[in-house]
Amino acid sequence: MKTPRVLAIHDISGVGRCSLTVALPVLSAAGIECAVLPTAVLSTHTGEFEGYTFHDLTEDILPIAEHWKSLGLQFDAIYTGYLGSFEQVELIKDVIDLLASDDTLIVVDPVMADEGELYPGFTRDYPAQMRSLCALADVLVPNVTEASLLLGRDYDPYPDVDTVKSLLEGLCADIGAKSAVLTGVSLTSGSLGAAARDSELEATTYAGAPQAEGMYHGSGDLLASALVAGLVRGCTLEESTKRAVDFTAASIQRTYAAGTEPRFGLLFEAGLAQFSAQFNALY
Repeated sequence: MKTPRVLAIHDISGVGRCSLTVALPVLSAAGIECAVLPTAVLSTHTGEFEGYTFHDLTEDILPIAEHWKSLGLQFDAIYTGYLGSFEQVELIKDVIDLLASDDTLIVVDPVMADEGELYPGFTRDYPAQMRSLCALADVLVPNVTEASLLLGRDYDPYPDVDTVKSLLEGLCADIGAKSAVLTGVSLTSGSLGAAARDSELEATTYAGAPQAEGMYHGSGDLLASALVAGLVRGCTLEESTKRAVDFTAASIQRTYAAGTEPRFGLLFEAGLAQFSAQFNALY
């Protein structure tokens, strides 16, 4: 069986378990070749760390993609995460046009905000620009804040079932994504997870897991990467969402129990063997 190849387009934060330092090991554990296209290199992620270094790689993005095109490389999926500027958003649209075939799964995680606020460095007009990339997605994976910004709606920190369904339907009907997974959704007390909308089946499903106290950096990247792994390995959107939520929740619980600083990211490594075993029957 041919090993699937996924192109992950994210930044590299050297310390802090997020973006490519999460996507690469998770996809690899699922038996997927992970090609990487870094958008920037940072010493740490930008949450709760000060004095971090930042090296922008915007000028390298298109030449890298053009080299891969000249090699005839094919990708089963293209998975985008943090993009730091309008220029990078436009460049990634060019990369998708250059490298994607009709069979390439496009997954967009519009990393730009959380808890009702844009991340530092993003201006209020950034979500409108991000919409044009999200429209290309087969699967769009925002959190509740990002979905609200993309749709121009007021942010509700505790969306109920009807609000979640409305956000998912808007991401598909108004933005143009074929399917959507909304992360950071809590529909029952003490539970946190994600809701998925398959526009072709016109079905909405929810996957939840016990919630641990605190905020954990990189949890969205971990969930999205695990979701991509499931989809590329042939699982349904509902199955992939459930596996991703369970894997992320177990990593959060492990980190909480260990008492490590949340800014250093989730202790997901100890769960990779079990995560990998889920895909053994698919080889």
